[in-house]
Amino acid sequence: MASSLHSNHTQICPNLTALNGGSASDGKSQISKKPRLYADPPPLFTPSDIISEFSHHDPAVARINNGSFGCCPSLVLSAQNQLQLQWLRQPDNFYFNQLQPKIIQSRTIIKDIINADHVDEVSIVDNATTAAAIVLQQIAWGFAEGKFCRGDAAVMLHYAYGAVKKSVEAYVTRAGGYVIEVPLPFPVSSVDEIVKEFRQALRRGKENGRKVRLAVIDHVTSMPTVVIPVKELVTICREEGVDQVFVDAAHGIGCVDVDMKQIGADFYASNLHKWFFCPPSVAFLYCKKSTNNSDLHHPVVSHEYGNGLAIESSWIGTRDYSSYLVVPKVLEFINRFEGGIEGIKKRNHEYVVEMGQMLVKAWGTHLGCPPEMCSSMVMVGLPACLGISSDHDALELRSFLRDKFGVEVPIYYRPPKDGEEGGVVTGYARISYQVYNKVEDYYKFRDAINQLVDNAFTCASLPIS
Repeated sequence: MASSLHSNHTQICPNLTALNGGSASDGKSQISKKPRLYADPPPLFTPSDIISEFSHHDPAVARINNGSFGCCPSLVLSAQNQLQLQWLRQPDNFYFNQLQPKIIQSRTIIKDIINADHVDEVSIVDNATTAAAIVLQQIAWGFAEGKFCRGDAAVMLHYAYGAVKKSVEAYVTRAGGYVIEVPLPFPVSSVDEIVKEFRQALRRGKENGRKVRLAVIDHVTSMPTVVIPVKELVTICREEGVDQVFVDAAHGIGCVDVDMKQIGADFYASNLHKWFFCPPSVAFLYCKKSTNNSDLHHPVVSHEYGNGLAIESSWIGTRDYSSYLVVPKVLEFINRFEGGIEGIKKRNHEYVVEMGQMLVKAWGTHLGCPPEMCSSMVMVGLPACLGISSDHDALELRSFLRDKFGVEVPIYYRPPKDGEEGGVVTGYARISYQVYNKVEDYYKFRDAINQLVDNAFTCASLPIS
């Protein structure tokens, strides 16, 4: 395995043969309908170009956690800086003559990438958490105004992102809604397990004459990370009479296939700063035009209130909008990879699975799900002898790996199931793969864990903080 890895990853991993027409050449056909900024294809990045684009990253850290905060190349950061200076140089001119056309340009590019019908369906907001607040606020008003009955249900996955869970509590539970969490197994072995649990949750939601007003479905769960079969679950929602479906795809665009017509949800939100190379923070919220969107409003009310969500979101007071405006420059960056965003996504998936398999082979553990249920992230089982026995242990081990070994990776604690004996894997690392990563990052992680195991380290030996 090591010799194969070395031959495939001697430089920045996703940018070797694939950059110049190697293993990812089939990505060309997939990207043909995506927007480009050039009449002729731009020159492809070389491996040294990629190193330069991300030279601001800390070279002492194995950064295998792109899923948390994403990354932004120098090309885009420079464009952002120019936009910021243009604003500061003459803010009135920028506000009256440039801001809105530039936001519309970004929305139009996103509309084409996600295969939406109309640019009016796309709003740009700060992040997926803001997008969730917009959708959930509408549901809260439905209860407050008597459109829904007290006790009507909302369904979400047990592994929904923590901030979204809090938003559901703040907007839906507080308004009188009954929230049902879909229990999901982990590790997970098949899509069928998820579909079965989701169907059962919808049935519970409809008991005693209740109606399910909203289903919140992750496209890619965060911790533990698994690709959810959103198309199937949206179809089930339609069959079961669920009023509206919101897909929380914080890890969507640039990480998995994102096609609004195929997915069929009423609302779909994705960050642009995680896997789409935008600076933090920026996201889009898609609102299907056939859905009644008149009650959708940005939670920050400003002068554009009542002019439609997309317009409301484009001005929420004086602030730095530059992250909204760099989407054209991001597209320019992406199109300098073989196959564009489709090629990047395909290679990231292939490499993260390869790295995950290398690690579980080294440690005698297993992946958290089959490769086909991974995106550009994968859960990797850690040796049981590390003694990860709580969420606190997982957080402390993550800090220890950062401080002592220069490895940045999230750790997840899975409580033992009933009947499981000692020696079971209770700790998993979520590794990410992005274009700047190299094989040495994952070797560094592997060797750090091996050193801890060789030294008979356990989480119990970590200092209490």
